Amino acid sequence: MFGNNPAETRMSGGGITYFLEQARERSNARMIVIDPRYTDTAAGREDEWIPIRPGTDAALVAGIAWVLINENMVDQPFLDTYCVGYDEKTLPEGAPANGHYKAYILGQGDDGIAKTPQWASAVTGIPVDRIVKLAREIGQTKPAYICQGWGPQRQANGELTARAIAMLPILTGNVGINGGNSGARESTYTITIERMPMPENPVKTKISCFSWTDAIERGAEMTALRDGVQGKDKLDVPIKFIWNYAGNTITNQHGDINHTHDVLQDDKKCEMIVVIENFMTSSAMYADILLPDLMTVEQEDIIPNDYAGNMGYLIFIQPVTAPKFERKPIYWITSEIARRLGPDIYQKFTEGRTQEEWLKYLYAKMLAKDPQLPSYDDLKKMGIYKRKDPAGHYVAYKKFRDDPQANPLKTPSGKIEIYSNRLARIANTWEIPEGEVISPLPVYASTPEGWDDPARSKYPLQMFGFHYKSRTHSSYGNIDILEAACRQEVWINPIDAQKRGIVSGDMVRVFNGRGEVRIAAKVTPRIMPGVSAMGQGAWHNADMQGDRVDHGGCVNTLTTHRPSPLAKGNPQHTNLVEIEKV
Repeated sequence: MFGNNPAETRMSGGGITYFLEQARERSNARMIVIDPRYTDTAAGREDEWIPIRPGTDAALVAGIAWVLINENMVDQPFLDTYCVGYDEKTLPEGAPANGHYKAYILGQGDDGIAKTPQWASAVTGIPVDRIVKLAREIGQTKPAYICQGWGPQRQANGELTARAIAMLPILTGNVGINGGNSGARESTYTITIERMPMPENPVKTKISCFSWTDAIERGAEMTALRDGVQGKDKLDVPIKFIWNYAGNTITNQHGDINHTHDVLQDDKKCEMIVVIENFMTSSAMYADILLPDLMTVEQEDIIPNDYAGNMGYLIFIQPVTAPKFERKPIYWITSEIARRLGPDIYQKFTEGRTQEEWLKYLYAKMLAKDPQLPSYDDLKKMGIYKRKDPAGHYVAYKKFRDDPQANPLKTPSGKIEIYSNRLARIANTWEIPEGEVISPLPVYASTPEGWDDPARSKYPLQMFGFHYKSRTHSSYGNIDILEAACRQEVWINPIDAQKRGIVSGDMVRVFNGRGEVRIAAKVTPRIMPGVSAMGQGAWHNADMQGDRVDHGGCVNTLTTHRPSPLAKGNPQHTNLVEIEKV
Protein backbone atom coordinates (compact mmCIF):
# COMPACT_ATOMS: atom_id res chain seq x y z
CA MET A 1 0.00 0.00 0.00
CA PHE A 2 1.68 3.19 -1.24
CA GLY A 3 0.22 6.18 0.62
CA ASN A 4 -3.14 4.41 0.95
CA ASN A 5 -4.97 4.95 4.23
CA PRO A 6 -8.58 3.68 4.04
CA ALA A 7 -8.93 3.33 7.82
CA GLU A 8 -8.99 7.13 8.03
CA THR A 9 -10.10 8.22 4.56
CA ARG A 10 -12.95 5.73 3.98
CA MET A 11 -14.38 4.93 7.39
CA SER A 12 -17.71 3.54 6.16
CA GLY A 13 -17.33 0.45 8.33
CA GLY A 14 -18.18 -1.91 5.46
CA GLY A 15 -15.20 -1.33 3.32
CA ILE A 16 -11.58 -1.72 2.55
CA THR A 17 -10.11 -1.96 6.05
CA TYR A 18 -12.33 -4.97 6.76
CA PHE A 19 -11.13 -6.71 3.59
CA LEU A 20 -7.51 -6.06 4.52
CA GLU A 21 -8.05 -7.72 7.89
CA GLN A 22 -9.86 -10.66 6.25
CA ALA A 23 -7.01 -11.11 3.76
CA ARG A 24 -4.49 -11.36 6.57
CA GLU A 25 -6.60 -13.72 8.70
CA ARG A 26 -7.87 -16.04 5.96
CA SER A 27 -4.94 -16.29 3.59
CA ASN A 28 -2.00 -15.26 5.75
CA ALA A 29 -1.38 -12.27 3.48
CA ARG A 30 1.35 -9.85 4.48
CA MET A 31 0.43 -6.17 4.53
CA ILE A 32 3.18 -3.61 3.93
CA VAL A 33 2.41 0.10 4.32
CA ILE A 34 4.72 2.54 2.52
CA ASP A 35 4.08 6.03 3.87
CA PRO A 36 6.03 8.88 5.54
CA ARG A 37 3.50 8.62 8.39
CA TYR A 38 2.47 5.60 10.47
CA THR A 39 -1.24 5.79 9.69
CA ASP A 40 -4.30 4.29 11.37
CA THR A 41 -4.48 1.78 8.50
CA ALA A 42 -1.17 0.44 9.77
CA ALA A 43 -1.86 0.80 13.53
CA GLY A 44 -1.14 -2.83 14.33
CA ARG A 45 -2.74 -4.31 11.21
CA GLU A 46 0.41 -4.02 9.15
CA ASP A 47 3.23 -6.55 9.01
CA GLU A 48 5.63 -3.77 8.18
CA TRP A 49 5.71 0.02 7.93
CA ILE A 50 8.28 1.43 5.50
CA PRO A 51 8.70 5.20 5.97
CA ILE A 52 9.58 7.02 2.76
CA ARG A 53 10.44 10.62 1.90
CA PRO A 54 7.46 12.38 0.31
CA GLY A 55 7.65 12.52 -3.48
CA THR A 56 10.17 9.67 -3.85
CA ASP A 57 7.88 6.65 -4.42
CA ALA A 58 8.97 6.43 -8.07
CA ALA A 59 12.60 6.09 -6.96
CA LEU A 60 11.65 3.19 -4.67
CA VAL A 61 9.84 1.52 -7.58
CA ALA A 62 12.94 1.95 -9.78
CA GLY A 63 15.14 0.35 -7.12
CA ILE A 64 12.72 -2.57 -6.81
CA ALA A 65 12.58 -2.89 -10.61
CA TRP A 66 16.40 -3.13 -10.75
CA VAL A 67 16.28 -6.15 -8.42
CA LEU A 68 13.35 -7.74 -10.29
CA ILE A 69 15.19 -7.43 -13.62
CA ASN A 70 18.62 -8.51 -12.39
CA GLU A 71 17.26 -11.48 -10.43
CA ASN A 72 15.02 -12.59 -13.31
CA MET A 73 11.72 -12.05 -11.49
CA VAL A 74 9.89 -10.06 -14.16
CA ASP A 75 7.02 -11.73 -16.03
CA GLN A 76 8.53 -11.53 -19.52
CA PRO A 77 5.63 -13.27 -21.34
CA PHE A 78 3.19 -10.77 -19.82
CA LEU A 79 5.40 -7.82 -20.81
CA ASP A 80 5.79 -9.16 -24.36
CA THR A 81 2.07 -9.83 -24.85
CA TYR A 82 0.31 -6.97 -23.09
CA CYS A 83 2.77 -4.05 -22.99
CA VAL A 84 4.74 -1.70 -25.21
CA GLY A 85 8.04 -0.12 -24.25
CA TYR A 86 9.43 -2.45 -21.61
CA ASP A 87 12.42 -3.43 -23.77
CA GLU A 88 13.78 -2.91 -27.28
CA LYS A 89 11.57 -5.49 -28.99
CA THR A 90 8.31 -3.83 -27.86
CA LEU A 91 9.52 -0.22 -28.16
CA PRO A 92 7.01 1.67 -30.35
CA GLU A 93 8.02 3.12 -33.70
CA GLY A 94 9.60 6.55 -33.39
CA ALA A 95 11.01 5.96 -29.90
CA PRO A 96 14.78 6.45 -29.55
CA ALA A 97 17.10 3.46 -29.21
CA ASN A 98 17.50 2.49 -25.56
CA GLY A 99 14.45 4.63 -24.79
CA HIS A 100 12.70 1.72 -23.11
CA TYR A 101 12.02 1.15 -19.41
CA LYS A 102 14.55 -1.64 -18.96
CA ALA A 103 17.33 0.61 -20.28
CA TYR A 104 16.26 3.38 -17.89
CA ILE A 105 16.44 1.01 -14.92
CA LEU A 106 19.77 -0.56 -15.89
CA GLY A 107 21.45 2.79 -16.59
CA GLN A 108 21.59 2.34 -20.36
CA GLY A 109 19.24 5.27 -21.08
CA ASP A 110 19.83 8.99 -21.40
CA ASP A 111 20.83 9.64 -17.79
CA GLY A 112 23.28 6.72 -17.64
CA ILE A 113 22.40 6.02 -14.00
CA ALA A 114 21.65 2.46 -12.90
CA LYS A 115 18.65 2.54 -10.54
CA THR A 116 20.27 0.22 -8.00
CA PRO A 117 18.91 -0.24 -4.48
CA GLN A 118 21.85 1.90 -3.32
CA TRP A 119 20.72 4.73 -5.62
CA ALA A 120 17.09 4.33 -4.49
CA SER A 121 18.11 4.29 -0.82
CA ALA A 122 19.90 7.62 -1.14
CA VAL A 123 16.74 9.19 -2.59
CA THR A 124 14.02 7.55 -0.48
CA GLY A 125 15.73 7.20 2.90
CA ILE A 126 14.89 3.47 2.96
CA PRO A 127 17.77 1.10 3.80
CA VAL A 128 19.27 -0.84 0.89
CA ASP A 129 18.59 -4.29 2.35
CA ARG A 130 14.92 -3.40 2.91
CA ILE A 131 14.51 -2.38 -0.75
CA VAL A 132 16.08 -5.68 -1.88
CA LYS A 133 13.89 -7.70 0.51
CA LEU A 134 10.74 -5.88 -0.62
CA ALA A 135 11.60 -6.51 -4.27
CA ARG A 136 12.02 -10.22 -3.62
CA GLU A 137 8.76 -10.39 -1.67
CA ILE A 138 6.87 -8.72 -4.53
CA GLY A 139 8.63 -10.76 -7.21
CA GLN A 140 8.20 -14.15 -5.52
CA THR A 141 4.64 -13.80 -4.16
CA LYS A 142 1.75 -14.74 -6.44
CA PRO A 143 -0.56 -12.94 -6.53
CA ALA A 144 0.72 -9.64 -5.15
CA TYR A 145 -1.70 -6.74 -4.68
CA ILE A 146 -0.12 -3.30 -5.25
CA CYS A 147 -2.29 -0.24 -4.62
CA GLN A 148 -1.82 3.47 -4.12
CA GLY A 149 -3.83 6.18 -2.41
CA TRP A 150 -4.27 9.59 -3.94
CA GLY A 151 -1.65 11.25 -1.70
CA PRO A 152 1.41 10.15 -3.71
CA GLN A 153 0.03 11.71 -6.90
CA ARG A 154 -0.67 15.06 -5.19
CA GLN A 155 2.99 15.91 -5.48
CA ALA A 156 4.92 18.17 -7.83
CA ASN A 157 5.93 15.01 -9.79
CA GLY A 158 2.63 13.25 -9.11
CA GLU A 159 1.86 11.98 -12.62
CA LEU A 160 5.23 10.22 -12.77
CA THR A 161 4.69 8.76 -9.31
CA ALA A 162 1.25 7.33 -10.11
CA ARG A 163 2.55 5.72 -13.32
CA ALA A 164 5.66 4.37 -11.58
CA ILE A 165 3.74 2.58 -8.81
CA ALA A 166 1.62 0.89 -11.49
CA MET A 167 4.86 -0.59 -12.90
CA LEU A 168 5.15 -3.09 -10.04
CA PRO A 169 2.06 -5.17 -10.95
CA ILE A 170 2.95 -4.72 -14.64
CA LEU A 171 6.50 -6.04 -14.20
CA THR A 172 5.29 -9.01 -12.16
CA GLY A 173 2.23 -9.83 -14.27
CA ASN A 174 -0.28 -9.18 -11.49
CA VAL A 175 -2.66 -7.18 -13.69
CA GLY A 176 -6.09 -8.63 -14.53
CA ILE A 177 -5.98 -11.59 -12.13
CA ASN A 178 -7.78 -12.39 -8.88
CA GLY A 179 -5.77 -11.14 -5.94
CA GLY A 180 -3.73 -8.81 -8.13
CA ASN A 181 -4.38 -5.20 -9.11
CA SER A 182 -3.53 -2.56 -11.68
CA GLY A 183 -1.48 -0.51 -9.20
CA ALA A 184 -4.33 1.98 -8.77
CA ARG A 185 -6.49 2.70 -5.74
CA GLU A 186 -9.12 0.07 -4.96
CA SER A 187 -12.58 0.60 -6.44
CA THR A 188 -16.06 -0.31 -5.27
CA TYR A 189 -19.28 -2.00 -6.35
CA THR A 190 -22.16 0.42 -6.87
CA ILE A 191 -25.83 -0.25 -7.47
CA THR A 192 -27.49 1.35 -10.49
CA ILE A 193 -27.88 5.11 -10.04
CA GLU A 194 -29.51 7.59 -12.39
CA ARG A 195 -28.43 11.20 -12.13
CA MET A 196 -29.93 14.41 -13.46
CA PRO A 197 -29.51 14.53 -17.27
CA MET A 198 -26.93 16.97 -18.54
CA PRO A 199 -27.29 18.79 -21.88
CA GLU A 200 -24.19 19.09 -24.06
CA ASN A 201 -22.00 22.01 -23.09
CA PRO A 202 -21.33 24.15 -26.19
CA VAL A 203 -18.10 25.44 -24.64
CA LYS A 204 -15.33 22.89 -25.26
CA THR A 205 -12.45 24.86 -23.76
CA LYS A 206 -11.21 23.47 -20.43
CA ILE A 207 -8.56 24.20 -17.83
CA SER A 208 -7.51 22.11 -14.83
CA CYS A 209 -9.60 22.96 -11.76
CA PHE A 210 -6.40 23.77 -9.85
CA SER A 211 -5.66 26.59 -12.34
CA TRP A 212 -8.73 28.73 -11.62
CA THR A 213 -6.76 31.44 -9.81
CA ASP A 214 -4.36 31.64 -12.76
CA ALA A 215 -7.36 32.05 -15.06
CA ILE A 216 -8.46 35.09 -13.03
CA GLU A 217 -5.00 36.64 -12.96
CA ARG A 218 -3.73 35.90 -16.46
CA GLY A 219 -6.51 34.02 -18.25
CA ALA A 220 -5.93 35.54 -21.69
CA GLU A 221 -2.26 34.56 -21.45
CA MET A 222 -2.92 30.87 -20.68
CA THR A 223 -2.05 28.53 -23.55
CA ALA A 224 -2.33 24.85 -24.41
CA LEU A 225 1.44 24.37 -24.55
CA ARG A 226 2.28 26.21 -21.33
CA ASP A 227 -0.81 25.80 -19.13
CA GLY A 228 -2.50 22.66 -20.44
CA VAL A 229 -5.55 24.46 -21.88
CA GLN A 230 -7.73 21.94 -23.72
CA GLY A 231 -10.03 22.57 -26.67
CA LYS A 232 -8.21 25.72 -27.83
CA ASP A 233 -4.69 26.97 -28.35
CA LYS A 234 -5.25 29.64 -25.69
CA LEU A 235 -7.91 31.17 -23.51
CA ASP A 236 -9.64 34.22 -24.96
CA VAL A 237 -10.77 35.71 -21.66
CA PRO A 238 -10.06 35.47 -17.95
CA ILE A 239 -12.55 34.25 -15.33
CA LYS A 240 -14.87 37.11 -14.35
CA PHE A 241 -17.57 35.25 -12.41
CA ILE A 242 -17.43 32.42 -9.86
CA TRP A 243 -20.45 30.34 -8.89
CA ASN A 244 -19.42 28.27 -5.85
CA TYR A 245 -21.91 25.68 -4.67
CA ALA A 246 -21.18 23.72 -1.46
CA GLY A 247 -17.44 24.07 -1.93
CA ASN A 248 -14.65 25.44 0.24
CA THR A 249 -11.94 25.68 -2.43
CA ILE A 250 -12.03 29.43 -2.94
CA THR A 251 -9.48 29.51 -0.16
CA ASN A 252 -9.47 26.76 2.45
CA GLN A 253 -8.86 23.79 0.15
CA HIS A 254 -6.80 25.60 -2.51
CA GLY A 255 -3.02 26.06 -2.53
CA ASP A 256 -1.30 29.16 -1.13
CA ILE A 257 -4.21 30.91 0.59
CA ASN A 258 -2.44 34.24 0.96
CA HIS A 259 -1.75 34.42 -2.78
CA THR A 260 -5.37 33.49 -3.56
CA HIS A 261 -6.58 36.19 -1.17
CA ASP A 262 -4.49 38.79 -3.01
CA VAL A 263 -5.87 37.68 -6.39
CA LEU A 264 -9.44 38.09 -5.16
CA GLN A 265 -8.94 41.61 -3.76
CA ASP A 266 -9.05 43.24 -7.20
CA ASP A 267 -12.72 43.51 -8.23
CA LYS A 268 -11.66 44.42 -11.76
CA LYS A 269 -10.37 40.84 -12.18
CA CYS A 270 -13.04 38.52 -10.77
CA GLU A 271 -16.05 40.83 -10.66
CA MET A 272 -18.65 38.62 -8.97
CA ILE A 273 -18.55 35.67 -6.56
CA VAL A 274 -21.77 33.85 -5.66
CA VAL A 275 -21.57 31.26 -2.87
CA ILE A 276 -24.36 28.88 -1.86
CA GLU A 277 -23.61 27.38 1.54
CA ASN A 278 -24.95 26.28 4.92
CA PHE A 279 -21.99 27.45 7.00
CA MET A 280 -19.81 30.55 7.08
CA THR A 281 -16.71 28.88 5.69
CA SER A 282 -13.60 30.88 4.87
CA SER A 283 -14.60 30.60 1.19
CA ALA A 284 -18.09 31.97 1.93
CA MET A 285 -16.49 35.11 3.36
CA TYR A 286 -15.39 36.07 -0.18
CA ALA A 287 -18.93 36.06 -1.56
CA ASP A 288 -20.53 39.14 -3.12
CA ILE A 289 -23.83 37.26 -2.85
CA LEU A 290 -24.20 34.54 -0.21
CA LEU A 291 -27.28 32.30 -0.45
CA PRO A 292 -28.25 29.73 2.19
CA ASP A 293 -29.04 26.25 0.89
CA LEU A 294 -31.18 23.60 2.54
CA MET A 295 -29.39 21.03 4.67
CA THR A 296 -29.25 17.45 3.41
CA VAL A 297 -31.47 16.41 6.36
CA GLU A 298 -34.19 18.87 5.29
CA GLN A 299 -34.97 17.32 1.89
CA GLU A 300 -35.46 14.00 0.14
CA ASP A 301 -32.79 12.42 -2.04
CA ILE A 302 -31.44 9.00 -3.05
CA ILE A 303 -27.67 8.54 -2.91
CA PRO A 304 -25.38 5.57 -3.65
CA ASN A 305 -22.39 4.32 -1.70
CA ASP A 306 -18.83 5.46 -2.18
CA TYR A 307 -15.95 3.02 -1.53
CA ALA A 308 -17.61 0.20 0.38
CA GLY A 309 -15.83 -2.77 -1.19
CA ASN A 310 -18.14 -5.30 -2.81
CA MET A 311 -21.23 -4.09 -0.91
CA GLY A 312 -23.35 -1.58 -2.79
CA TYR A 313 -26.15 0.37 -1.21
CA LEU A 314 -28.73 3.09 -1.76
CA ILE A 315 -29.82 5.48 0.99
CA PHE A 316 -33.20 7.19 0.79
CA ILE A 317 -32.56 10.39 2.69
CA GLN A 318 -35.67 11.73 4.39
CA PRO A 319 -36.19 15.04 6.18
CA VAL A 320 -35.74 14.99 9.94
CA THR A 321 -36.67 18.66 10.28
CA ALA A 322 -38.54 21.25 8.25
CA PRO A 323 -36.66 24.02 6.42
CA LYS A 324 -36.24 27.15 8.56
CA PHE A 325 -36.37 30.82 7.55
CA GLU A 326 -36.19 31.76 3.86
CA ARG A 327 -33.72 29.12 2.71
CA LYS A 328 -34.45 27.29 -0.54
CA PRO A 329 -33.03 24.12 -2.13
CA ILE A 330 -30.53 24.41 -4.97
CA TYR A 331 -33.05 23.01 -7.48
CA TRP A 332 -35.44 25.86 -6.67
CA ILE A 333 -32.62 28.43 -7.03
CA THR A 334 -31.48 27.14 -10.41
CA SER A 335 -35.06 26.74 -11.64
CA GLU A 336 -35.79 30.38 -10.78
CA ILE A 337 -32.65 31.48 -12.66
CA ALA A 338 -33.83 29.42 -15.66
CA ARG A 339 -37.27 31.07 -15.42
CA ARG A 340 -35.69 34.51 -15.69
CA LEU A 341 -33.68 33.45 -18.72
CA GLY A 342 -36.95 32.80 -20.55
CA PRO A 343 -39.86 30.35 -20.63
CA ASP A 344 -38.12 28.06 -23.13
CA ILE A 345 -35.05 27.78 -20.92
CA TYR A 346 -37.23 27.16 -17.84
CA GLN A 347 -39.15 24.36 -19.57
CA LYS A 348 -35.97 22.79 -20.93
CA PHE A 349 -34.30 22.90 -17.52
CA THR A 350 -37.15 21.64 -15.32
CA GLU A 351 -38.97 19.52 -17.93
CA GLY A 352 -42.03 20.52 -15.90
CA ARG A 353 -40.96 18.51 -12.84
CA THR A 354 -40.62 19.45 -9.19
CA GLN A 355 -37.69 18.13 -7.15
CA GLU A 356 -39.82 15.26 -5.80
CA GLU A 357 -41.08 14.44 -9.30
CA TRP A 358 -37.52 14.32 -10.60
CA LEU A 359 -36.61 11.87 -7.85
CA LYS A 360 -39.49 9.55 -8.80
CA TYR A 361 -38.76 9.91 -12.52
CA LEU A 362 -35.06 9.06 -12.12
CA TYR A 363 -35.80 6.13 -9.81
CA ALA A 364 -38.27 4.73 -12.36
CA LYS A 365 -35.42 4.72 -14.91
CA MET A 366 -33.23 2.88 -12.35
CA LEU A 367 -35.96 0.26 -11.85
CA ALA A 368 -36.25 -0.26 -15.58
CA LYS A 369 -32.49 -0.98 -15.76
CA ASP A 370 -32.34 -2.97 -12.53
CA PRO A 371 -35.61 -4.83 -11.71
CA GLN A 372 -34.07 -6.28 -8.52
CA LEU A 373 -34.38 -2.87 -6.86
CA PRO A 374 -37.26 -2.36 -4.42
CA SER A 375 -40.11 -0.08 -5.44
CA TYR A 376 -39.82 3.63 -4.73
CA ASP A 377 -42.23 3.40 -1.78
CA ASP A 378 -40.50 0.29 -0.40
CA LEU A 379 -37.08 1.95 -0.61
CA LYS A 380 -38.48 4.96 1.20
CA LYS A 381 -39.73 2.67 4.00
CA MET A 382 -36.49 0.67 4.14
CA GLY A 383 -34.23 3.73 4.24
CA ILE A 384 -31.20 1.69 3.19
CA TYR A 385 -31.04 -1.01 0.52
CA LYS A 386 -27.90 -3.16 0.31
CA ARG A 387 -26.66 -5.68 -2.24
CA LYS A 388 -23.40 -7.57 -2.60
CA ASP A 389 -21.67 -7.64 -5.95
CA PRO A 390 -23.23 -10.70 -7.64
CA ALA A 391 -19.91 -11.32 -9.43
CA GLY A 392 -18.09 -11.58 -6.09
CA HIS A 393 -15.25 -9.11 -6.57
CA TYR A 394 -14.51 -7.02 -9.63
CA VAL A 395 -11.11 -7.69 -11.22
CA ALA A 396 -9.80 -4.73 -13.23
CA TYR A 397 -8.62 -5.52 -16.78
CA LYS A 398 -9.62 -9.19 -16.54
CA LYS A 399 -11.18 -9.16 -20.02
CA PHE A 400 -8.02 -7.58 -21.43
CA ARG A 401 -5.88 -10.21 -19.71
CA ASP A 402 -8.06 -13.05 -20.99
CA ASP A 403 -8.15 -11.80 -24.60
CA PRO A 404 -6.17 -8.62 -25.42
CA GLN A 405 -7.11 -8.77 -29.10
CA ALA A 406 -10.85 -8.78 -28.45
CA ASN A 407 -10.64 -6.37 -25.50
CA PRO A 408 -8.00 -3.74 -26.28
CA LEU A 409 -7.35 -0.89 -23.86
CA LYS A 410 -8.27 2.71 -24.75
CA THR A 411 -4.61 3.58 -25.30
CA PRO A 412 -3.41 4.37 -28.86
CA SER A 413 -1.76 0.93 -29.07
CA GLY A 414 -4.56 -0.93 -27.29
CA LYS A 415 -1.93 -2.19 -24.81
CA ILE A 416 -0.35 -1.04 -21.54
CA GLU A 417 1.94 1.78 -22.64
CA ILE A 418 5.07 1.73 -20.50
CA TYR A 419 6.58 4.01 -23.15
CA SER A 420 4.04 6.55 -24.43
CA ASN A 421 4.53 8.21 -27.82
CA ARG A 422 1.82 10.68 -26.88
CA LEU A 423 3.73 11.76 -23.77
CA ALA A 424 6.94 11.93 -25.79
CA ARG A 425 5.26 14.43 -28.15
CA ILE A 426 4.01 16.48 -25.20
CA ALA A 427 7.48 16.49 -23.64
CA ASN A 428 8.96 17.75 -26.92
CA THR A 429 6.36 20.44 -27.68
CA TRP A 430 5.11 21.86 -24.37
CA GLU A 431 6.78 24.77 -22.60
CA ILE A 432 7.89 23.06 -19.39
CA PRO A 433 9.19 25.20 -16.50
CA GLU A 434 12.71 24.57 -15.28
CA GLY A 435 12.87 21.81 -12.69
CA GLU A 436 9.80 19.97 -14.00
CA VAL A 437 9.69 16.75 -16.02
CA ILE A 438 7.24 15.17 -18.45
CA SER A 439 8.51 11.81 -19.68
CA PRO A 440 7.30 9.05 -21.99
CA LEU A 441 8.51 6.61 -19.29
CA PRO A 442 7.42 6.37 -15.62
CA VAL A 443 10.68 7.76 -14.25
CA TYR A 444 11.62 9.39 -10.96
CA ALA A 445 12.19 13.16 -11.03
CA SER A 446 13.21 15.41 -8.18
CA THR A 447 11.19 18.60 -7.81
CA PRO A 448 11.32 22.13 -6.50
CA GLU A 449 10.70 21.98 -2.72
CA GLY A 450 11.50 18.27 -2.71
CA TRP A 451 13.82 16.41 -0.35
CA ASP A 452 16.96 17.48 -2.28
CA ASP A 453 16.10 21.14 -2.95
CA PRO A 454 18.87 23.52 -1.78
CA ALA A 455 16.08 25.59 -0.19
CA ARG A 456 16.14 23.04 2.67
CA SER A 457 19.01 25.06 4.14
CA LYS A 458 16.36 27.68 4.98
CA TYR A 459 13.24 25.49 5.28
CA PRO A 460 14.60 22.06 6.28
CA LEU A 461 11.39 20.06 6.78
CA GLN A 462 9.24 18.51 4.07
CA MET A 463 5.55 19.20 4.76
CA PHE A 464 2.44 17.41 3.54
CA GLY A 465 -1.22 17.27 4.48
CA PHE A 466 -3.20 14.12 5.18
CA HIS A 467 -6.90 13.30 5.28
CA TYR A 468 -8.02 13.52 8.87
CA LYS A 469 -10.54 11.17 10.47
CA SER A 470 -12.59 13.98 12.05
CA ARG A 471 -13.35 15.64 8.70
CA THR A 472 -14.15 14.98 5.07
CA HIS A 473 -11.81 17.57 3.58
CA SER A 474 -13.13 20.67 5.41
CA SER A 475 -16.66 19.34 6.03
CA TYR A 476 -17.31 18.90 9.78
CA GLY A 477 -14.27 21.08 10.52
CA ASN A 478 -16.54 23.31 12.62
CA ILE A 479 -17.94 20.55 14.87
CA ASP A 480 -16.56 21.19 18.35
CA ILE A 481 -16.83 17.61 19.65
CA LEU A 482 -14.85 16.32 16.66
CA GLU A 483 -12.25 19.05 17.13
CA ALA A 484 -11.86 17.95 20.75
CA ALA A 485 -11.66 14.26 19.86
CA CYS A 486 -9.11 14.72 17.05
CA ARG A 487 -6.94 17.71 17.84
CA GLN A 488 -5.37 19.66 15.01
CA GLU A 489 -1.60 19.31 15.45
CA VAL A 490 1.57 19.37 13.38
CA TRP A 491 3.37 16.02 13.43
CA ILE A 492 7.14 16.18 13.95
CA ASN A 493 9.67 13.43 14.66
CA PRO A 494 11.41 13.44 18.08
CA ILE A 495 14.82 13.91 16.41
CA ASP A 496 13.64 17.09 14.66
CA ALA A 497 11.75 18.27 17.75
CA GLN A 498 14.74 17.85 20.05
CA LYS A 499 16.90 20.03 17.78
CA ARG A 500 14.30 22.77 18.14
CA GLY A 501 13.57 22.38 21.84
CA ILE A 502 9.98 21.30 21.15
CA VAL A 503 7.93 18.84 23.22
CA SER A 504 4.42 17.55 22.55
CA GLY A 505 1.76 20.16 23.20
CA ASP A 506 4.06 23.13 22.65
CA MET A 507 2.61 25.93 20.55
CA VAL A 508 4.81 26.27 17.46
CA ARG A 509 4.99 28.42 14.35
CA VAL A 510 5.14 26.51 11.07
CA PHE A 511 6.25 28.83 8.30
CA ASN A 512 7.78 29.34 4.88
CA GLY A 513 7.82 32.17 2.34
CA ARG A 514 4.08 31.79 1.70
CA GLY A 515 2.68 32.05 5.21
CA GLU A 516 2.65 31.03 8.85
CA VAL A 517 0.48 28.72 10.98
CA ARG A 518 0.36 28.69 14.79
CA ILE A 519 -0.50 25.19 16.00
CA ALA A 520 0.25 22.66 18.75
CA ALA A 521 3.05 20.17 18.10
CA LYS A 522 2.61 16.39 18.16
CA VAL A 523 6.07 14.93 18.73
CA THR A 524 5.89 11.33 17.56
CA PRO A 525 8.00 8.56 15.99
CA ARG A 526 4.97 7.91 13.76
CA ILE A 527 6.48 10.32 11.21
CA MET A 528 9.97 9.97 9.73
CA PRO A 529 12.76 12.48 10.47
CA GLY A 530 12.98 15.44 8.12
CA VAL A 531 9.23 15.36 7.47
CA SER A 532 6.26 17.13 9.06
CA ALA A 533 2.53 16.85 8.41
CA MET A 534 -0.87 18.34 9.30
CA GLY A 535 -4.38 17.03 8.83
CA GLN A 536 -5.77 18.91 5.83
CA GLY A 537 -9.18 20.59 5.92
CA ALA A 538 -8.91 22.54 9.17
CA TRP A 539 -10.72 25.88 8.87
CA HIS A 540 -8.46 28.82 8.07
CA ASN A 541 -8.55 31.44 10.83
CA ALA A 542 -6.41 34.49 10.16
CA ASP A 543 -6.67 38.28 10.25
CA MET A 544 -6.35 38.86 6.51
CA GLN A 545 -6.21 42.65 7.02
CA GLY A 546 -3.42 42.20 9.58
CA ASP A 547 -0.56 39.71 10.06
CA ARG A 548 -2.29 36.86 8.13
CA VAL A 549 -1.00 34.31 10.66
CA ASP A 550 -3.38 31.33 10.64
CA HIS A 551 -4.51 30.04 14.04
CA GLY A 552 -6.83 27.36 12.64
CA GLY A 553 -4.16 24.90 11.51
CA CYS A 554 -4.96 25.19 7.80
CA VAL A 555 -2.11 23.58 5.87
CA ASN A 556 -2.97 25.54 2.70
CA THR A 557 -1.55 28.65 4.33
CA LEU A 558 1.78 26.97 3.50
CA THR A 559 1.17 24.90 0.36
CA THR A 560 2.49 25.59 -3.11
CA HIS A 561 0.46 26.97 -5.99
CA ARG A 562 2.81 25.63 -8.67
CA PRO A 563 0.79 22.96 -10.55
CA SER A 564 2.09 19.52 -11.52
CA PRO A 565 3.75 19.40 -14.97
CA LEU A 566 1.34 17.29 -17.03
CA ALA A 567 -2.18 17.49 -15.56
CA LYS A 568 -1.56 20.98 -14.11
CA GLY A 569 -2.99 19.35 -11.00
CA ASN A 570 -2.78 19.50 -7.25
CA PRO A 571 0.85 19.50 -5.94
CA GLN A 572 -0.09 20.43 -2.38
CA HIS A 573 1.98 17.71 -0.65
CA THR A 574 5.26 19.16 -1.99
CA ASN A 575 6.32 21.92 0.39
CA LEU A 576 9.25 22.95 2.56
CA VAL A 577 8.80 24.60 5.98
CA GLU A 578 10.57 25.41 9.20
CA ILE A 579 9.08 24.88 12.66
CA GLU A 580 9.97 26.93 15.73
CA LYS A 581 8.62 27.00 19.26
CA VAL A 582 6.53 30.13 19.89
